Amino acid sequence: MRRKQKPKRGPSPSKYRINRQIRISQVRLISATDDQVGVVATEEARRMADEAGLDLVEVQPNSDPPVCRIMDYGKFKYAQKKKEKGGAKTRAHSTLKELRVRPAIDPHDLSYRLVQGRKFLEEGHKVQVVCIFRGRQRAHPEMGFKVMKHVAEVLGDISKIETHPRMSGPRMSMLLARK
Repeated sequence: MRRKQKPKRGPSPSKYRINRQIRISQVRLISATDDQVGVVATEEARRMADEAGLDLVEVQPNSDPPVCRIMDYGKFKYAQKKKEKGGAKTRAHSTLKELRVRPAIDPHDLSYRLVQGRKFLEEGHKVQVVCIFRGRQRAHPEMGFKVMKHVAEVLGDISKIETHPRMSGPRMSMLLARK
């Protein structure tokens, strides 16, 4: 049994018409040095672009007459791609990190998590410390408060408590931010 193929869509709206793809009689032209040339015949604009060794690119097709610019289209596409990737880098960067601890955590495990928390704070992230209670541990929230107090004291030289420890269901959470 064959799968149905999705119908192909037309050209994307971000695709620009260049050189011979522009089929209108007159265009408003912007030169390679960003000067307004004015309304010119498309053939004249193409000739000017050829003389400059660049491309004629339609940048605003919906205006009357369409606006065209003389530019290096390959360089323009490359710059746009770089711009998109640069935006993705900043979006992916998280500002909230989480440290998970338990009420009866081993001192060595806690010290390791504190080293990680210190590193996160030094990088400029906020740190959410979450203490997870299981079973009978829920009857003794003071053990969780004791662990949270220890974390706050050890990281107190570079952080301040933004949200004090509080219980919500089977977990206790506290938010630390850099001083």
